[in-house]
Amino acid sequence: MRFDPEQEELRRTVRTLLERAAGGDVWRLLAEQVGAHSLAIPEEYGGAGFSVLETHVVLEELGSALAAPGFLSTTLAAQAVVAAEAKSAILPGIASGRTRAAVAWSESGSWDPEAVQTFAEAVGDGWLLTGAKEHVLDGDGADLFVVLARIAEHGDRAMAAGGGPERAAYGIGPAQIALGGGSDRSRLGLFAVAAADAEVVPTETVDPTRPQASVGFRRSPATALSADVEHILNLACVAISAEQVGAAQRAFDVTLAYAKQRVQFGRPIGSFQAVKHRLADLYTLLESARSASYAAAFAAASGHELTVAASRAKAYCSEAFSTIAGEAIQLHGGIGITWEHPIHRYFKRAHATSQLFGTPAWHRLRYARAIGLAA
Repeated sequence: MRFDPEQEELRRTVRTLLERAAGGDVWRLLAEQVGAHSLAIPEEYGGAGFSVLETHVVLEELGSALAAPGFLSTTLAAQAVVAAEAKSAILPGIASGRTRAAVAWSESGSWDPEAVQTFAEAVGDGWLLTGAKEHVLDGDGADLFVVLARIAEHGDRAMAAGGGPERAAYGIGPAQIALGGGSDRSRLGLFAVAAADAEVVPTETVDPTRPQASVGFRRSPATALSADVEHILNLACVAISAEQVGAAQRAFDVTLAYAKQRVQFGRPIGSFQAVKHRLADLYTLLESARSASYAAAFAAASGHELTVAASRAKAYCSEAFSTIAGEAIQLHGGIGITWEHPIHRYFKRAHATSQLFGTPAWHRLRYARAIGLAA
């Protein structure tokens, strides 16, 4: 379970770019100098034709620098579009960095797909969405939303691939969506909605480095993308775990460096055995989280037991990052809670990301069900 030399070279390239472009337009530089937005997009749609492993490497470095808001959201949205007929109209813009997209999932603070109350109604050759989403990552700057919605009962039908008028500013028409009978979950789908057809309200959060928004839909024109909701949820968990591991690594590195230079009682605090033990425990936790995240990334690339690996990574990496960031604050002492020191930003990112796309407790239950330990 190792990244190959080309992927490690990509990591070094992104890290160097972030070091040189601190405070600059990282989004544009990632698109122009690295082609990061195109990595997991097929070549015929303007992409590089790689896999989620390359994206994972980039996300880990961006998490370390708390940089490029919007990259995670856009890459997740791109994966929802890849399997849809609308991809030829949407993916080239994402691959080039011209289109920013966001995944609108949560409602009333819940990330459980069963709680969805945004409805999609079939009208003519297209769809209309009605409802509201909260905690939409990078929603304020998005050009396109990928929305999780429930198919209204009178709209239950399978759409034929091809045909249909082109929709919105992206020129996208209806795509095929498989609507099984039975459970409500089988009647959930992902839909594309242009930002111009949504009501977007920026939301103030505890983490200023990760903007969010509330997004409303009032019979907004939409295009069906996919019914594979669980797959996109899994990919979201894998992607967030990459950010969490990268950020946890930086928080640990900063804390270790501080312990070597902060002098108390005439010696560096890192020389005290109690501090050494705490740092050793944090390092063990960090490496365990990295293993869980990498296992999920390789599962996403292979498609083998992805739900198990994704929920395990989301639960473990969320709690590991929160613990590491909390201990980092403690080991820094008073300076750790000042605006001047960056460590508080990692603490806030840790607690914000732990809630995204399902809490650790929710994913532990999902994991248990996936391996047959819970009903």
